Amino acid sequence: MNAQNYKNHRKFYAPHHFIYLPALLVLFGYGIYKRSADEENELLWTLFSGIIFLILYLAIMVRQHYALVLQDRMVVIEFRQRYFELFGKRSDDIVSQLNFSQIAALRFAYDDEFKTLIERALNENISGDEIKKSITNWRPDLSRV
Repeated sequence: MNAQNYKNHRKFYAPHHFIYLPALLVLFGYGIYKRSADEENELLWTLFSGIIFLILYLAIMVRQHYALVLQDRMVVIEFRQRYFELFGKRSDDIVSQLNFSQIAALRFAYDDEFKTLIERALNENISGDEIKKSITNWRPDLSRV
């Protein structure tokens, strides 16, 4: 992966930006035009509207995907903040050694277990599921979508 800079920092999700939304706009415009021009084929334009609805639904589901990706980023940020509060140092090295599953699992541990489980995750490379099973005092995350 190339280093990120101003010229390449934008990210497009091709199915959303280049397929779903343009197709929705084209179909919607065509449907409006044909509905007013051909009232005799009402069933056809109802079907056409159904297709537009499905494309709109897919576009909305992609937005849900964006929300989940954002939540994953927030989990990592919370991990970094918590690590800093407990250890008083940056977490860059630790975050690069753990995968997201491990980081996400660690949020369920209270501070005393958090420290121990980080060491286990780094030294034994235990999975996120193993981290969750190792937690004796569960700290709930009730705000995850």
